[in-house]
Amino acid sequence: MPSKKTSGTLAAPRTFAVLGSDDAQVKARARSLAAELTPPGAGDFGVDVVDGAADHAEQAVSRLAETIQAIQTVPFFGGEKLVWLRNITFLADTATGRSNGVLAALEEFREILTRGLPPGVRLLLSAVDVDKRRSFYKALGKFAQVEVYDKVDTSKAGWEEDAQAMTMQWAARAGLHFEPEALELFTRLAGADSRQVQNELEKLDLYLGPEQREVTLPVVRAMVSKSTTGVIWELSTSILKRDLAESLELLNQLLFQGETAVGILLAAVIPTVRNLVAVKELLERHRVRPPAAPYQFTSVVSRLPPEATEHLPRKKDGSINAYALGLAACQAHRFTMQEAITGLEACLEANLQLVTSQLEPRLVLSRLLVALLTPGVGRKADQIISR
Repeated sequence: MPSKKTSGTLAAPRTFAVLGSDDAQVKARARSLAAELTPPGAGDFGVDVVDGAADHAEQAVSRLAETIQAIQTVPFFGGEKLVWLRNITFLADTATGRSNGVLAALEEFREILTRGLPPGVRLLLSAVDVDKRRSFYKALGKFAQVEVYDKVDTSKAGWEEDAQAMTMQWAARAGLHFEPEALELFTRLAGADSRQVQNELEKLDLYLGPEQREVTLPVVRAMVSKSTTGVIWELSTSILKRDLAESLELLNQLLFQGETAVGILLAAVIPTVRNLVAVKELLERHRVRPPAAPYQFTSVVSRLPPEATEHLPRKKDGSINAYALGLAACQAHRFTMQEAITGLEACLEANLQLVTSQLEPRLVLSRLLVALLTPGVGRKADQIISR
């Protein structure tokens, strides 16, 4: 799931921060927390809201000055109040965020917060795309309760597990239960964007109704829209199945959606062919039978000695990305080892053409798919790509 990290060990914190790269989750959590922190019955007098969106450095410094003034203003009628600096943009790695004036104002702001807030005042900060290298971010945990909501990084191996955890958490809140295969397909189609995932879960909730809460594979196929991530996954799957017509159709769909040819090559084609080469070598060298399903590849790998698997792609925690390799292993019989190796060489040639030549990107990728998926690719892939 998008990483939610909470730091700060204060017994009764009065400064709170909701940060992260997941815009939807940060804003939703900040609104929820603001409602919790607003004094009961205080109405408009109980909350001072400062807009942290700044177009330039001078405006950012002004927003911080407004926040400091709000903090130092005694609450009406001697009660309590919440000061909320929301939608902060100047904590990001931008020209405004790097401005010396903004950095100096943030340092002054940090010193004030370190000394402690006045009695009866609580502070909430919310921001997306925070530069975590900054001293202000690093100091937050010393005087604030910090919650971090980051997007799932789909460029890293093993992102599916984080996305599935996010989906299962939100599905459980709605009382939905996924079949294992349905959850895998949902993750691939809906991707890792939290807004997309929540929208698709709401659709499933309404479609199933209060009586039926089990999400099955046919239901996911019928109801879940395809995100760009989902189309990329389908392209990878169609390549492994050696389905040229479907692969060309999905390529055109991705290009129509605005994806770049280089991005498609690096996200869908090269990882698929690289996984294919890795599992072909593994299966042939160690005389291992291919798994019947992708998730069974974990047990295949576990029976091999460490030196046999040290070259395999890894997830961010260092473990083998067994599911993606399992997808390739289930379809490895469709390719010879020579075809897989020459196909990877063809990917390199296509990459060079995309970044160094004036050839039409759609033509380059179309030729690559023809080379990869036409029988006998091991003998003629390089000729097809270089024409």
